[in-house]
Amino acid sequence: MEQAAAQRLATGIPGLDEICGGGLVPRYAYLVRGGPGTGKTTLGLHFLAAGAANGETTLFISLEETESKIRWNAAQTGINLNQVHILDLSPSSDFFANTQIYDIFSPAEVEREPITRQIVETVQQLQPTRVFLDSITQFRYLTPDTFQFRKQVISFLRFLAEQRTTVVFSAENSAAFPDDDLQYIADGIISLELANTGRYLTVSKMRGSSFVSGRHAMRLTDHGLQVFPRIIPAPLVSGHTFTLIPSGVPELDELLNGGVERGTITLITGPSGVGKTTLGFQFMKEAASRGERSMVFSFEEEIEIMQQRCEAVNIPVRAMQKQQLLRIEKIEPLQYSPAEFAQHVRYFIEQEQIKVVMIDSVTGYRLCMHGEDLISQLHALSKYLQSRGVTVFLIMDTTDIVGDFKVTDIGASYLGDNIIFLRFLEIEGELRKAIGVLKKRLGDFEKTLREFAISRYGIKVT
Repeated sequence: MEQAAAQRLATGIPGLDEICGGGLVPRYAYLVRGGPGTGKTTLGLHFLAAGAANGETTLFISLEETESKIRWNAAQTGINLNQVHILDLSPSSDFFANTQIYDIFSPAEVEREPITRQIVETVQQLQPTRVFLDSITQFRYLTPDTFQFRKQVISFLRFLAEQRTTVVFSAENSAAFPDDDLQYIADGIISLELANTGRYLTVSKMRGSSFVSGRHAMRLTDHGLQVFPRIIPAPLVSGHTFTLIPSGVPELDELLNGGVERGTITLITGPSGVGKTTLGFQFMKEAASRGERSMVFSFEEEIEIMQQRCEAVNIPVRAMQKQQLLRIEKIEPLQYSPAEFAQHVRYFIEQEQIKVVMIDSVTGYRLCMHGEDLISQLHALSKYLQSRGVTVFLIMDTTDIVGDFKVTDIGASYLGDNIIFLRFLEIEGELRKAIGVLKKRLGDFEKTLREFAISRYGIKVT
C-alpha cells in the first residue's frame, strides 16, 4: 500500500489529492467535466504546474485558447507555467482573414490530419509524463460521426498511455454534445459544478483507487482552485480513556457526577442571555489549569466583547490566550460553506493539538449551510472531533425564555453525550436562572434543578 501511494501523482490541489485517495494513478486518463466557468482549465493548470515543480516534463495541448492567454491567466492566479510546454492548436486570426472553402473534402477531413500529426510529433519529441488536453470536445468537430469520435479518442488515449503519460482532459457537457461516451472511456471522472449555493466538485469514478464520494465545496481564488473535502466521521481513536473533566465549580460537578467525560459531545442549551457561553468558557478555564489547549469558534460575538465579558466574571481569557492555552476564532458564517468551516476546524485540531472545542453557537453555524442539511453537517463535524479525542461543547439557543421546556429548536439532542440546560424562571415577579442536567451517557447525574448565577467572582451554583 505504501508503494502504491508513493506512485501517485499530486494534482497540485491538496484537497483534491485527499479526495482521490492520495493523487492520480500514473498512466491513466482523467475526464474533467463541467459547464463554462467552473474551473476545468484551472484544475489542469494546477496538475501541470505540480508536475513541472517536481521536475517532470509536462504538456498543455490547447485546442481553444492561445498560448499567450493561457500563460497570462495562469500568472493571475499565481500558477507557475515557466517549465510547462504548451502546444497551441487554437485557430489563428488568419483562419478568419483568409477563409478557405473546402469543395471536395469536409473541413474535418482536411484539418484532422495536421492536428493529429502535430500532437504525435510533439509528444514523441518531449516525452511528457503529464498531458492536459483542453478541450477534447473539439475533436467532435474533426470526426464525421459519434463512432469515429469514440474510436479516435480511445486511440489517442492509448497512444499517450503507451508513452507512459498521465492525461487529464476537459470536456464541455451540453445538450448538443453530451459527454456520456467520454465517461465510459475515462479511468477517472471529476465533475465541477457552479450552483446558486456555491461551487462543488464530485469524483464519481476512479479506477485503481478508492475515493471520497459526494459533493465537496471548492473555491476559485487569486491562488487558483481550492477544494474542501467533506468530513467523514471515523471511529474514536483506539486507546481513548473517558476520564472526567471537571468544570471547576464544585456544585456543578456534583450535578455532573464529577464532570463531563473527555472526548464526549456536550450540548449547552438555553435562551439568549442565560449564560451558556460563559459556562463553556468555565470548562476551558479549568482545562487551561491542566495545561490543555482549547479553541472557540464564535459565529456571533466579536473576540473583544468575549474577552471583556469573561474577564468581568473572573475567567482570565486574555491570560489564557497569551499562554497559548486558548484560541478564539471569529467566523463570518456567510463567507463559509459547511465543508470550508469543517476543514478550518480540522486544520487547528491537527496542527495545534487542541483538546477542547466550543462552537458558539449552532444558530450562527446554521447560516453556513447555504441549502445544506444542518443536522447532517453538524453530525459529521461533531463526530469527527470526537473521533480525534476532542471534547466538544455545542452552544444551542432555544427561543422560549420561560414556559414550556425545550431542549433544542433543531432536533439535535441525539448528538449530545451530555446535555446541560439553562433556563429562566419567573419567581415572584423576578427572573432567575436555573441549571440542570438532562442526559449523561457515560455516568449518573443529579436529577434536580439548581440555581445558577454569574457574578464578578465567577459562576455560582447553589
